[in-house]
Amino acid sequence: MLLRRTIPSAISYATSRHHSSAAKNLKSLSKIPYKYRAKATQQAQEALTDYLHAVRTIPYTFAENISKYSAVSLSNVMSKVKFSTSDFSKSLQRFLRYHPVNEFELFFESIGIDVNDLDGILPARKFFLSEDLNAFNAACTLYSFGIPWNKLGMLYKEQKTVFDKDPCELKEIWKRFLDYGFTSSSLIGILLVFPHLLKGDNEIDSLFHHLKRVIIDFDLINDVEGNVDEWIDICRKIQLFYHFDSSKPDLFEMIGRSKHILVEYSEEILAEKIEYFSRFNVTNNEILSLLLSQSEIFGCNLKIPIFCVSGLLKHFGMDEEHLNSIIKKYPYVFGRNKLSNLPEVMRSLNLNQWFFNKIKDGGHHILTSYTIPIPNSNQDFDKDFLESLIKIQSSRVPNHTLSKLEFLHAIGYGENGLTIKVLKHVHGTSSQLTERFNCLIHNGIEFSNLVKIISLSPKILNQQAEILEKKVRFFREEIGSSLEYLDVFPAYLCFDLENRIRPRYRFHMWLMETGLCGRKYSLASIIATSELSFIARVYRIHPAAPKKYLEIFMNQDCDSFQDT
Repeated sequence: MLLRRTIPSAISYATSRHHSSAAKNLKSLSKIPYKYRAKATQQAQEALTDYLHAVRTIPYTFAENISKYSAVSLSNVMSKVKFSTSDFSKSLQRFLRYHPVNEFELFFESIGIDVNDLDGILPARKFFLSEDLNAFNAACTLYSFGIPWNKLGMLYKEQKTVFDKDPCELKEIWKRFLDYGFTSSSLIGILLVFPHLLKGDNEIDSLFHHLKRVIIDFDLINDVEGNVDEWIDICRKIQLFYHFDSSKPDLFEMIGRSKHILVEYSEEILAEKIEYFSRFNVTNNEILSLLLSQSEIFGCNLKIPIFCVSGLLKHFGMDEEHLNSIIKKYPYVFGRNKLSNLPEVMRSLNLNQWFFNKIKDGGHHILTSYTIPIPNSNQDFDKDFLESLIKIQSSRVPNHTLSKLEFLHAIGYGENGLTIKVLKHVHGTSSQLTERFNCLIHNGIEFSNLVKIISLSPKILNQQAEILEKKVRFFREEIGSSLEYLDVFPAYLCFDLENRIRPRYRFHMWLMETGLCGRKYSLASIIATSELSFIARVYRIHPAAPKKYLEIFMNQDCDSFQDT
């Protein structure tokens, strides 16, 4: 699992879309003095509405919506008309009369499609809505249900086929859904977040019944204000849990019984807690069971507080003997750390499942009751670490070093002297180190083993992710060794694959296959031995072997040796 796994949100998309469109709008209106822009835009909207209604015979309400919500496309039209304070409105009317605009561009932007995405949407060689009314008619029908015009793009982007449906079919689907007991606002929120429901097949009906269970049967409908935006927010929270683990059989039942979290907590907080407990590397089912059965945990601050590793383990009931054995095995993890790094700390100790089970069985109360050590307390206090930290903060480039230290804390290293020793040997930015670490995790090295390996050979992380991946692949596929062997020989990952690991290993295997060498040497003795010692050993095996090795492996592609 990645060090940090995030859950996507529409907030960043909406913000980027707003700034992108606003920037284009300002650029197009640069010829109009700033103090006249608001008035000029209003005049342009009125002129476009009149044109679409009177000339293009589009019903007034829809013409007005198109004009109101197509700011960027409209500003492009405005930029083609010479501005004057006296007759700009008349100039716009004349321009539209003799220079028809692309109605599809205006229409799609007005329903909420970003202008940057229009190239892949606009129909080829069509200019007027009357040339292809399917999407427009569907939009008008959906708008008649109460769906805000400028939010119809949410439906279009996720379920374009809805806009190919006949208006009568859409009305039938809408009526059937209303008959379940939903209000118009709640149904609009559902359809904007789950637009594929408008397809109307059996699988969709099943999801709709589940949503009915949460919203109608558990009376959520009376806990939410009647506006559309509120229901969109509620449905996005339900979607968050549904997308995380739609296979959980009693998911909607549990959401319904914990419906207050949908009302009391923001989508950001819900996503944050899901992401946090996902980092314990337990099943999605376990995570949802925890969050939906012990919903008080959404109110816990799991970011900033500092905790002491040994103190927290004692607090959760670990006996002294077990704790001492853990400290002896993983000394680099102990000390202080941020609660935001707790999942990685437990994974580094190989206690993630144990700790999660404790929380799941009611231990979240134990977690919230844990006493955070005050700064000057002696609990897990490491004087050497503090002295090193002071030196780092007073150095010439403290931010770079501190970001690397934050990376080490984020993978489970505590505030102790061993962490500082590792810090001195790792090079690269925090993001580069994270990428390399995640690469090794993705390639099968168990989390606690990898942290231990790094404590023994920190320079492993000084290599590019692609190089590390090749070494691990060779180790598993050609050498055929278990990754657990890296606990014994972590330096394997530090040697050059092409100039050392591959040629030496293949030459040793050739010696074995030809019967020249009757003893199978360990991988460490093959690779870690100096070049002089390696050649001397090869000579003892057979006097002609060093010459063969040097000829084939030092001067040619070692793959060609297979044919000699």
